[in-house]
Amino acid sequence: MSEMTRREWLLSDAPQTRRQARLGALYQGWLTFRRNKLAMLGLIILILLVLTAIFAPLLSPYSPYAQNLGDRLKPPSAAHWLGTDSLGRDILSRLIWGSRTTLFIVGTVALIAPILGLFIGTVAGFAGGWVDQVLMRVTDIFLAFPKLILALAFVAAMGPGIGNAVLALALTSWPPYARLARAETLTIRRADFIAAARLQGAGPFRLLIRHIWPLCMSSMIVRVALDMAGIILSAAGLGFLGLGAQPPLAEWGAMISDGRSFIMDYWWVAAMPGLAIFIVSLAFNLLGDGLRDVLDPKGAKE
Repeated sequence: MSEMTRREWLLSDAPQTRRQARLGALYQGWLTFRRNKLAMLGLIILILLVLTAIFAPLLSPYSPYAQNLGDRLKPPSAAHWLGTDSLGRDILSRLIWGSRTTLFIVGTVALIAPILGLFIGTVAGFAGGWVDQVLMRVTDIFLAFPKLILALAFVAAMGPGIGNAVLALALTSWPPYARLARAETLTIRRADFIAAARLQGAGPFRLLIRHIWPLCMSSMIVRVALDMAGIILSAAGLGFLGLGAQPPLAEWGAMISDGRSFIMDYWWVAAMPGLAIFIVSLAFNLLGDGLRDVLDPKGAKE
């Protein structure tokens, strides 16, 4: 085989080799994740949550909006497994439909906030100088306020509603991602492969997109998974205060608010949605720990 033929063969085989390496890395990551039993439990719970939200019309025994005052505040029974609320609505049905609202809020915030934080943090860390100072001081201003209090201020200014609640949570959740992305960028920007890419003519935008962002993704994914519980609690807090999803939409925080007046005598009205929030938040935390073991070996527990 001539030298040119051998080179062409190696170049043609390179994509397949890289693909095999990626598949091998994914398989090894899955094996590491699977050994964490608690992480697997969290993943199973979240898969069940997604399936529940998708098949809510089929799984719900009653309409989440149908009122029956004759059955109001009924305890858990064969007819209503988790009881009924003050308007006679089936709590199980409202929890099932409320999973859609929860996943919508979590998914949207988890899509907007990390992307915004990644962009701001990498630009600040890569550009340096006055750009870094301005962007980080803006980040510090957002971090100076408790996230829920700042979200309350945004929602109060924009008006109650699930769309405004999602936007407020996204606008108050990006600063930690920006700080994390900046720290990662500062350790990468002077690396040899960045200098080599510059010599090949890569501009700042290409360096960010092709070289820096991929190296920041593992830390961002772990941080997002660990922050999901906080996002759920913040969304439930807005719903509890009447600033999130509006009636008659089923939302777990609003369901707790509806049941707080009956907590002493009819505990199930507030306890059931509270238990759902607890289980889902715990599942996200367990999943985040498992992802940290896979994607961030330096921070993995011994």
